[in-house]
Amino acid sequence: MEKTQARNIGIDVKMPATVCIGDRNCPFHGERVVRGRSLVGKVVSVKTKRNAIMEIERRVPLLKYERFEKRRTRIMVHNPECINAKEGDVVKVMETRKISKMKTFVIVEKQ
Repeated sequence: MEKTQARNIGIDVKMPATVCIGDRNCPFHGERVVRGRSLVGKVVSVKTKRNAIMEIERRVPLLKYERFEKRRTRIMVHNPECINAKEGDVVKVMETRKISKMKTFVIVEKQ
């Protein structure tokens, strides 16, 4: 079954301009359903096919010193062919059911 049109995934994001063929984990052209948390971060690595590593920076208060420190979290995400995020892109990801041992998020929009 070849899909030529992107389906509505239930959140307010731009639909991708291109179509991915054969990617079952794409929320727009495949069977993947997104739900749960949505995060925004920066892509730091895209060395493997359809995978990306994204980094989220957050500020944590240090009460003793009355200051904040930066901490970062790195998350492996699914990178659909229709979105095709590159290193340095700021992306929005949504949670989905587990794709593999380490992947539970999929990229839904480049910002």
